[in-house]
Amino acid sequence: MRVFPSLDAFAAAVGEHLGYSDWHTVTQDQVNLFADATNDHQWIHVDVAKAEQGPFGGPIAHGFLTLSLIPVLGMETYRVEGLSMGINYGLNKVRFPQPVKVGAKIRGGAQLLEVTDVPGGKQSVVRWTIEIDGTAKPACVAEFVGRLLV
Repeated sequence: MRVFPSLDAFAAAVGEHLGYSDWHTVTQDQVNLFADATNDHQWIHVDVAKAEQGPFGGPIAHGFLTLSLIPVLGMETYRVEGLSMGINYGLNKVRFPQPVKVGAKIRGGAQLLEVTDVPGGKQSVVRWTIEIDGTAKPACVAEFVGRLLV
């Protein structure tokens, strides 16, 4: 984990790769809970038997499930000291180039693209690339906008 002692030190890292999270296995239970939370019970996610006969050879995680893991992957990748809070402010661009099959391992890599001043702190744009172990194409590439407040 990369630790920045201040927001200024973090801002000085614009353009740098910040590191990688740990690997996480995506489980069917996780996919089912996400389906329940979002009311998205499409068969490619939750019907294991039917999904095994489908286009992906088994059930896949929702793209938005993969995207929603960015905050936890971020906590494993880097930390900025001295903050009162961090806020998910939005996304600039999101793509899902490769589905994540249930049972696959994923991890996130982060590159700091931009840091700007905002009242009470700074706003950052971090490009997250969610990799799938053993697969060349990433599962997700997203520009995540966060507010870091002191």
